[in-house]
Amino acid sequence: MLLWRNDPARGAAARSGGRPAAAVIGAAVLAPALALAFLWAGGAGSGGARAAGIAGGATVLTALLGLAARLLRPRGTAHPGAPGSGSDAGRGPGSGSGAGRGPGSGSGADGLLRTPGGRIPPLRRVDRPEQAGVHPAGPGRSGDPAPAYVRRDAEPRLREALGRSGFVLLLGESTAGTSRLAYEVARSLYPRHAFVRPLTRAALPAALRAAARRRRSVLWLDELDDFLGAGGLTAALLAGVAAAPGRRIVLATLRTQEFRRFHAREKGRLTGSDRDAWRIQREVLERAEVVRLALQWSAAERHRAAAAQPYDPRIGEALLAGEGFGVAEVLAAGPERLAAWREARAPGAHPRGAAVVRAAVDCRRAGLRGPVGEDLLRTLHRPYLPAQGADPLPEPFSDALDWAVHAAPAADPPSAAGHRGGAGSSSPAGHSAGAAHPGGAAVPGAAGAPAAARSPAARPAPAPAPSPGGLLAGDRARGYTAFGYLLTAPGAEPVPDHLWRTLLTRVTAEQAYDLGLFAHQEGHPRRAAEALTRAALGRVPGADFLLALALGDAGRPYRAAADLAGILRRREDRLGPRHPDTLAARHQLAFFTGEAGNPHAAAARFAALAADAASVLGPDHPDTLAARHALAHSTGEAGAPAEAARQLARLLTDRLRAQHPDDPRVLATRRGLLWYRADHPARAAAPWAELLADTLRCLGPDDPHTLAVRGSRAALAARAGRTDEAAAAWESVTADRARVMGPAHPHTVHARLEWARALAGSGRPGPARALLTRTLGDAGTLLEPGHRHLRRARELLAELPPA
Repeated sequence: MLLWRNDPARGAAARSGGRPAAAVIGAAVLAPALALAFLWAGGAGSGGARAAGIAGGATVLTALLGLAARLLRPRGTAHPGAPGSGSDAGRGPGSGSGAGRGPGSGSGADGLLRTPGGRIPPLRRVDRPEQAGVHPAGPGRSGDPAPAYVRRDAEPRLREALGRSGFVLLLGESTAGTSRLAYEVARSLYPRHAFVRPLTRAALPAALRAAARRRRSVLWLDELDDFLGAGGLTAALLAGVAAAPGRRIVLATLRTQEFRRFHAREKGRLTGSDRDAWRIQREVLERAEVVRLALQWSAAERHRAAAAQPYDPRIGEALLAGEGFGVAEVLAAGPERLAAWREARAPGAHPRGAAVVRAAVDCRRAGLRGPVGEDLLRTLHRPYLPAQGADPLPEPFSDALDWAVHAAPAADPPSAAGHRGGAGSSSPAGHSAGAAHPGGAAVPGAAGAPAAARSPAARPAPAPAPSPGGLLAGDRARGYTAFGYLLTAPGAEPVPDHLWRTLLTRVTAEQAYDLGLFAHQEGHPRRAAEALTRAALGRVPGADFLLALALGDAGRPYRAAADLAGILRRREDRLGPRHPDTLAARHQLAFFTGEAGNPHAAAARFAALAADAASVLGPDHPDTLAARHALAHSTGEAGAPAEAARQLARLLTDRLRAQHPDDPRVLATRRGLLWYRADHPARAAAPWAELLADTLRCLGPDDPHTLAVRGSRAALAARAGRTDEAAAAWESVTADRARVMGPAHPHTVHARLEWARALAGSGRPGPARALLTRTLGDAGTLLEPGHRHLRRARELLAELPPA
């Protein structure tokens, strides 16, 4: 039996010979000795005296063992799954990065998962899935054994990946069962390996050292995004651990949405700055062997689950929900909890509780890692009350928070017909930002079942976790975390400015970096610049570079180029001219030189960079290909479209040799080639239609690259003289860019200018003048003086006939 804790100071006290350690040793030695003495004493007399002696010995033995058990448990440490325990059940406070600092700070766990004696356990001793971060099954069941593992179709692929690679990443949506699958496979393959689990990002350096020192270890990074960002994981740090498959393993889980944000979506972004904005995080992901787990269960998985339902009615309930839901999704009560949150907003229900949950959800959606403190929730939730039409006198805050932590799910069972975004839907197609998930149903004695399920008497029943069945997990001391299933509920509104601005006044410099990185990834460069200014003032490593990119993307390319010139000089002095980080700074300086209106200088910089990158990194390296792409674009903007098309044609051939045809970078190269090739409009229509279909299929309708393809088609319509068609197309693109990127984003401003030009070309100078005047008024206070969009707006106004 293990009684877990996560306070390294207490472990140090025990190892240093303090009172707890001495008491444990004394009790452990004394109890058997006294028991034997009683038995020997009883054996020397008659049968009755012997029985009395045995009974007395048993009584004393029981008392001494109870004393030993109490002494074994450090003061303030609970059973696994209790508030403050290392089990992190329900991914409550302390489970995410940032616990113990900034919002939600307190006495939260900030170390590694350890035994009461301060040791890192072997995997065979981690006998409850909750100790690995797996969420308990359903509300009100925290004292039940975890559901037994029902074998998933992805298990053979995961086992094969672990045999080949020292770093394996398991991807899946919220409540798909990634944490449970990873736990079961790791425990079966590596029972003797040390289980190194950092509970916060601050504990990551200690975890890396602990994993690297051991001959056999599993570094457990559940919800990998919690360990990326300021002071987080890098490819260089990984190299010291994940170098020996089968001996030292890094096993991580990540939600599909986060994987897209860090890894895939950026490849199709419009601006060169985005390529490097989260390069460090992307490099970590590119070193992983990825295994994907589906949310919905296959027929074979459901058949295996059906065989288990006689042993546990929870399985039957989950299967009855229909094939529209994953079994693990229903076991975690994701759809029901979402419905409970929505119903609480009604007057007379729990409107303040719903607002508190919304504030916690939006904190995570804004990029804050880790729990949110009670005082901060008290402040953040207030502006949500009027917006949701709540009672003028909602329930007291204490009652609202209590409801959010202990809320029962909605009474109506989930319906597959309303699943994930359909009419009447009560569940999202979302991705968790905190909660892990069960993977099956309890089958006592089943293969792969946890030890607690196979032998309940072998260990004490765990104390309740911090409200595993509520909408928030946590406690007053360490803060609260929203249930991850709520984060991408259908119809969710953008994170409001009032929450963003309040957070910026309360976070640490490191957390401000996370917020800025997240905002930049989401296409909000102005928010990113605000947060990264705070991070740079706090001297967070890399914040100055990312701040320069955010400023440039927010419409200040001259400032960005000036800042990057200084960063480049410092990197050349510190790292040398051919270091990858120096090359990255050169790329961004060249890009913003072009954005500032000097494409000839940008082309010269990119030509030198492409040659050096090919020499240092190799001709097929992604950074080399990116430099060649930017060189071709700058060449075309400098007045040589035919040469740009020739460069892009060669680049497309090289990309297709190294990358999949659906790769966003290939799609971006195809777009550039079509644009600069300048075919006759009649011949260009079909290739552009094909490219738009491919971008919609691969990236979706709201991806910035998809919007760029639509803008290119609108421009071609104007070039062909179809000005009415062009005006309508630009109006649509403008609306979508404003919705996705914001009305002040430079790409949105560009779309408004092209819309005005199309209106003027179609004989509507009045609407064109009104649109240009509004655009100058809106953008004049946001873009740098002399910005090319402002110059173009004034030129277009001057070309219009007098009013």
